[in-house]
Amino acid sequence: MEGFAAISGTVAWRGLSELGTAESYRPGEVLLHQGEPGDRVLLLLAGRVKVSLVDKAGNGILLAIRGPGEVLGEIAMIDGQNRSATVSAMDVCDVRALPAERFVTRLDELGLRDELVKFTLGRLRESEALCLELATLPAGPRIVRGLVRLAVPTVKGARTVDIGLNQTEFGEAIGLSRASVAGKLAELRDAGLVTTRRGRIIITDLPRLQGLTGE
Repeated sequence: MEGFAAISGTVAWRGLSELGTAESYRPGEVLLHQGEPGDRVLLLLAGRVKVSLVDKAGNGILLAIRGPGEVLGEIAMIDGQNRSATVSAMDVCDVRALPAERFVTRLDELGLRDELVKFTLGRLRESEALCLELATLPAGPRIVRGLVRLAVPTVKGARTVDIGLNQTEFGEAIGLSRASVAGKLAELRDAGLVTTRRGRIIITDLPRLQGLTGE
């Protein structure tokens, strides 16, 4: 498990999960709607989700992809405001749904509330870094960093990761045209780092690709 599950520990995460009601979502279904009250949180046990900002016309900007071990809806729970983003399923997703108050109470009992706040603030810092990245990086490095950022392995230590996006969707996520993305992907394909299958981008050597980010 990654995300908050890795911070809370296996025993605490299992205990939190057991408090919730089991729900399952198919690819494309919405788990949480932007603008709705933050009266519950979801613990993601299996599958991946997209976190997006959506305008009134239904157009979305992809902010992140999250995988098993993540808490979904935590920002609205912490600040008491309506949800700031829409969360939709990329794969078949299994979650546990908890009322926000019950989740907070259990976090306090476990001494984990501050850890969740710190973790959430870290996510917000990632968003700030993303804004800078989109505004300043040239296309090549932006594509590499974007691939690494959106790579959420469903198996720990996996070298091959299907990011779940086609070239157009990926380009929209990093502010580039499909043509710009296609050119760089061709270079990465020749280097044995990515491939495309059924229109989707698949990273074939995640550790090597991570090495190109310079981080």
